[in-house]
Amino acid sequence: MCGFTGFFAKNTKSSRTELHVICQAMTDTLSHRGPDGAGLWQDPDIPVVLGHRRLSIIDLSKEGAQPMVSASDRYVITYNGEIYNFPDIQKELSEMGVPFRGRSDTEVFLAAIDQWGLNLALQKINGMFAFALWDRQERRLHLVRDRLGKKPLYVGWAGNTLLFASELKALRAHPDFKAEIDEDALALYMRYSCVPAPRCIYKNVWSLPAGHIASLDLSALQSGENLGTQMNAYWHHLNILKESHAHPPGSTEAEIIQSFDELLSTCVRERLVSDVPLGAFLSGGIDSSAVVALMQKISNRPVKTYSIGFQEAGFDEAPYAKKIAAHLGTDHHEMYLSAQEALDIIPSLPQMYDEPFGDISAIPTHLVSRFARESVTVALSGDGGDEMLGGYNRHIMGPRIWNKMNAVPGFLRGALARGIHKIPTTRWDKMRPSQPQFGTRLHKFADIIGLESEEEIYESLLGRGGDAFVKAHPAHPFLSKSDYAPNDMSFGEKMMYWDALTYLPNDILTKLDRASMAVSLECRAPLLDRRIYDFVWGLPEHYKVRKTKNGVQGKWLLRQILNRYVPTSLFERPKQGFAMPVGEWLRGPLRPWAEELLSETALINDGLLQADKIRETWNNHQNGHGNHADALWNVLIFQSWKQHWM
Repeated sequence: MCGFTGFFAKNTKSSRTELHVICQAMTDTLSHRGPDGAGLWQDPDIPVVLGHRRLSIIDLSKEGAQPMVSASDRYVITYNGEIYNFPDIQKELSEMGVPFRGRSDTEVFLAAIDQWGLNLALQKINGMFAFALWDRQERRLHLVRDRLGKKPLYVGWAGNTLLFASELKALRAHPDFKAEIDEDALALYMRYSCVPAPRCIYKNVWSLPAGHIASLDLSALQSGENLGTQMNAYWHHLNILKESHAHPPGSTEAEIIQSFDELLSTCVRERLVSDVPLGAFLSGGIDSSAVVALMQKISNRPVKTYSIGFQEAGFDEAPYAKKIAAHLGTDHHEMYLSAQEALDIIPSLPQMYDEPFGDISAIPTHLVSRFARESVTVALSGDGGDEMLGGYNRHIMGPRIWNKMNAVPGFLRGALARGIHKIPTTRWDKMRPSQPQFGTRLHKFADIIGLESEEEIYESLLGRGGDAFVKAHPAHPFLSKSDYAPNDMSFGEKMMYWDALTYLPNDILTKLDRASMAVSLECRAPLLDRRIYDFVWGLPEHYKVRKTKNGVQGKWLLRQILNRYVPTSLFERPKQGFAMPVGEWLRGPLRPWAEELLSETALINDGLLQADKIRETWNNHQNGHGNHADALWNVLIFQSWKQHWM
């Protein structure tokens, strides 16, 4: 796992030394992603410069250093990620007579490109990655991101220079970079808590979407091509969906459960390959518990596991994680988080995330990463299970809402929504104390019962409503028409499909990458293996969401796997995730920090936000007229980001 950067400087008058210095400065901003080494490479004939920061995981020797030149001298790569099937590819290449200097996955991948070409090599590899590949023979630059978007890649123009990097801070380090806020991207952020690819918070910069490649030949580089038109998918979700449906993974329930257990065990085993210490996050939920259970089954020693707890009642899952760890026999470590510790981490969020990122769980994700990094360099996580197997409440509630909405006239739905909103979320919470954040969820239900399509409902369930705070820029739809799922899919399946396309790469994987790499920790997610993706999309929906004696539940198949290793009494409970009591904190210890950022002066100084609406929402939150933490948090994070970067 690493970080990389680089650029092509057309019509440059800078010397090679000056270009070297610029790329060095850009690369140095990524030292947290790669504290174990740094390298630069320059083309002797063309103003292409590549930079790299290395976090050594496999093959700690200098033979794994980057940027790396292929044996043929044709290709140069600067790469971030991990290829899990590199031993198989290396074996295949060795049998063809290809020699290897070391045993890094980067060298194997580069040799595969040398032997088979980029397109075929991409089809063969299985892993997480983003990279820049310079083809010296064709004078073509390839920028590539993995299928599901586990690793980031930004690209943009700064005057006459094409810049690319793992993080935006590297682009900002170029002397010609101009930081101008894209107001459309800002509106999207305010609504969804993240800026979805291919948009970026800055004008003239793009986030390369998951499963895409941008290939630019010398003429395109010299002419300053519109990068938005150069990004093409090399891996199509819809094609995989159709192919998987045509070839289901089994005929009986028992066969499918056994096959999934074996496949997930294989994916976990491959992610245990490391030349440095390794552990796992354990929240006590279904996903992380299943991953840890399989790790412990495979390992011949107690697996190191890490959990975060909260001192506030009602938000703490650490006791569940502790019980599961004790049952599995892991070497368990836990840390409890107070409001003050959350406050202490908030100022570092803008530096960590580069562009506004409002998912509140970024805080505990970073803290558990920092905690784990004290003793390991690699951690496995359970990310991906919710999106693949119907684990979110919306996968269950969305179809229910849609069916009920269609049976009720519009004027009655409007009256019901108004009635729900008349009662503050705090009072609804008291009516159903056993259901976390019941009032907030009920108010969200009221927001969507007047909508007219499945796509609108999905976007409303994801949204935070903060785009109303942005002047004259309502958020564009999260989904484009090309994202629409086949009509023969159920609404629940469509939401899982859309999650994989949008929410997973733009929110979940952004959070995981930045939170972990900020402390030089590599995170691996077995549930996001390409074979898992193919497998689950070949299954009927009832293997994901099913009515049981405990009610309708998501992740049915994963529950069956976990129950082979852990009794149901330890994991059957309402989903909580990395919930945080931010609503309470904004009325308490975080209030002074928020008041400064939401002052009228701070809100109106650049004319981007609707200060009156924000102040009104803030006052309502303080007075107990609803829990507006989600929408306000997005504003606060943007204000904090702007204070840090602009």
